[in-house]
Amino acid sequence: MTIDWQPLQNLIESHGRFVLTSHVRPDADALGSEMGMALMLESLGRSVRIINPSETPDHLKFLDPEGRVQKLGNGVKPPAARDTDVHIVLDTSAWQQLADVRKVLESTEAKKVVIDHHVSSDDLGAIEFKDETASATGVLVAELSQFLGVRPSRQMADSLYCAIATDTGWFRFSNTDSRTLRVAADLIECGTKPDLLYQQLYERSSLARLKLHGIVLSRVSVSDDGRMAHTFVTRKDFKETGTHPSDTEDLVNDCLTIQGTECAFIIVEQISGQMKVSFRSRTNLDVAAVAEQFGGGGHRKASGAMLPEPLATAQQRIIQALQAALDPTDSPTDKR
Repeated sequence: MTIDWQPLQNLIESHGRFVLTSHVRPDADALGSEMGMALMLESLGRSVRIINPSETPDHLKFLDPEGRVQKLGNGVKPPAARDTDVHIVLDTSAWQQLADVRKVLESTEAKKVVIDHHVSSDDLGAIEFKDETASATGVLVAELSQFLGVRPSRQMADSLYCAIATDTGWFRFSNTDSRTLRVAADLIECGTKPDLLYQQLYERSSLARLKLHGIVLSRVSVSDDGRMAHTFVTRKDFKETGTHPSDTEDLVNDCLTIQGTECAFIIVEQISGQMKVSFRSRTNLDVAAVAEQFGGGGHRKASGAMLPEPLATAQQRIIQALQAALDPTDSPTDKR
């Protein structure tokens, strides 16, 4: 799918102030896309602020070395967040994923833009630039940069490379296509060093995080003749190991390493008491459709949702939903 970027170019050329935002509990695609977009707009002489509904996780703060990403309500109030010409929402088009930023977007008089690659979507009243075939929002921002004639700086290239590499499982998931690799190659030409970024992303684990992973992986269970695998993390686990919910990132993918497993999920009890669920699939099972049953969404093979009930109840409901979605004629493949 080819996006017509001309309307966005016209918007950029006719406005001077931009506020960027993304989803709650931002991952590297969200933050990398925001940083890449901000640097691109600033190279064109625009004023840019990044205001998110959540704090930046500690392990991703290297993407924002100057600490420019602000959290709504922590130093920036809604009236200040509304004070802009254009709001750009990156890596989501779902109201639920925007938390308190939703109130800002619903009450703003500024133009609204969405740049996203997710299947799940709400009507945010924005001009949408969406491509569900793109492996990452970072790919779309990189393609926009090329359309605008902006050559990425080293920092911009690093941000976008992290966005793309993480959403493709470091280029091992089935969403990795020739388009993805061409964009990645262009970013390397701009100076990004994949080995250094990999170290920043995956080789800075604390001992506490490693111990938490051991606890969570020891709980992995399989059902439905090994077709489904799942595990969970509690607030008590975080307290006892001195870790944080962000330390569970990518753990669900380990469940799919079990031979014969077709789908997996992990439940992470949040500080608020809600249950964050991450779904994964490596067959034709559409876990985005399953997540949508619980008010969430995402991609066909990677999605998430937030449930307000106790862990045991949430676990049983999710198992039943996945069992109903499993195709009895389907079989595992080596695709993600």
